[in-house]
Amino acid sequence: MSISVANAAISEPEKGGPLEKSISQLVDSDSVSHELSIGRSQIIFEEYLHYAAIQRLEEDGWTPGSGEPIAQKRDNWFSRLSDHKGPNVNVDVQDAKPRPMTPDEIERANASRALRLASWSAIFYLITTDILGPFNAPFAISQVGWVPGIILYFFMGVIALYTGLILWRLFIRLDSLRYPLKTYADLAERIFGRWARHVCTVLQSIQLLVNVGTICLSNGQALSQMSKGKLCFSVCIVLWAFLGMFIGQIRTLKNYGWLANSAVWINLLIIFLSMGFVAHSPPNFAAAQSSLGVQPGPVVTSKFGHLPLFSQVNGIMNMVFAYGGAMIFPEMMAEMRRPMDFWKGMAMAQSLIFAAYLLYGCFVYAFQGQFTLGLAYQGVSKFAWQTIGNALSVVTGSIAAGLYGNIGIKVVYINVVEDWFHGPALMSRKGHVIWFFMVLIYWSLAFVIGSAIPQVQTITSLLPPLLSCNSPTLSHPSCASDTTSLPMPWPLIRLTGQARVPVVE
Repeated sequence: MSISVANAAISEPEKGGPLEKSISQLVDSDSVSHELSIGRSQIIFEEYLHYAAIQRLEEDGWTPGSGEPIAQKRDNWFSRLSDHKGPNVNVDVQDAKPRPMTPDEIERANASRALRLASWSAIFYLITTDILGPFNAPFAISQVGWVPGIILYFFMGVIALYTGLILWRLFIRLDSLRYPLKTYADLAERIFGRWARHVCTVLQSIQLLVNVGTICLSNGQALSQMSKGKLCFSVCIVLWAFLGMFIGQIRTLKNYGWLANSAVWINLLIIFLSMGFVAHSPPNFAAAQSSLGVQPGPVVTSKFGHLPLFSQVNGIMNMVFAYGGAMIFPEMMAEMRRPMDFWKGMAMAQSLIFAAYLLYGCFVYAFQGQFTLGLAYQGVSKFAWQTIGNALSVVTGSIAAGLYGNIGIKVVYINVVEDWFHGPALMSRKGHVIWFFMVLIYWSLAFVIGSAIPQVQTITSLLPPLLSCNSPTLSHPSCASDTTSLPMPWPLIRLTGQARVPVVE
């Protein structure tokens, strides 16, 4: 589609004129999207591109229709990458005069603007909270050996970064205040059509809810271990559901940023503390024998794994899952003041995550070898040191679950309350009341899933391939499908079929 046609598509054509006829010819079932708040009217795909280009320039202080040249205000290369408007937003809108917004568009724009508060530094903490979970990295390396483990973690990290950039590229080319992108499903709808929105909404909602329930169960297991089984196991789980109901009342990701900030530092604290514990403690031989079938003996490491194929595949899958989390990137960008800066927070987060995985994975594997457990901080022989790891991990787990719950409830709110029932905007007073009750219901369901479904942690390993339609590479015509970009469960709770390791005092 040429730029001239794309720009013409958003002007107000003369009724019955040739321009109106040419626009009507562009509309077909595969190139239109149905905006929720404007009576399901058909919108030309090029209109999204046009207003997205205008939106990106308005975020830089440029006024549409002013006739002023588009200035590049930043001088350093780090900022110029975010200002690049060539292949990212490739529609010439310098001389565009946008038509006035309708009342519905104004209302939708104001609702979207109320959420766009987060900076790229807040996104850095949110992404790190979403993805970082290095405590199974030593186990993954132990299954395949030094050389494959390090190489695979490197290439998985590169591909995860690339697929995140694909989502960023799609978002900045299709999002505007006039037609805001709010969820992953909105992105799929504008590319593939209405059916894709429904499919992605259902699958994303299922996975987020199961993730929250699984984290509640994992935290309950940790609390039960810390209490040495003296506390009722159901109580151990329901306590985290109640905590989630409290944390879940935070509606915006900007306000959630301080929790994500603390989660990052607590995760790093667990990493360095457990590295110190591992260096001054023999492996947990009893737990390794119980869960891995490894007999006590000297610590052995290997360049290449010699375990059965299924064990090596299990280790590789842990590496794939370790970088999962792209499923909620569009929801993060939807709450940024300047989505063009998303790549900064994501690149820095992915770099920290990669460094943490390799540092922690290699260090623990070097000390524990074949005795490395699925949760590395459980591999120490002293119960007090295990308890410190458990106590800190349940805090970061609760924050990660709160983030997944926040996104999951928003997906339901947008698609059910706003779409089906034409309810109030999320940031309105009525929206706050509805949100309050939805949080209670959502976390109650998470408790039921975590406590009532047998082997729910095993089910989470089946979700990623089942929900492959959420892969960002499938949303980009020039990219092949790639499993590393799939939205994966939180890596901390990948337990290879075992719940928690036995306590050894």
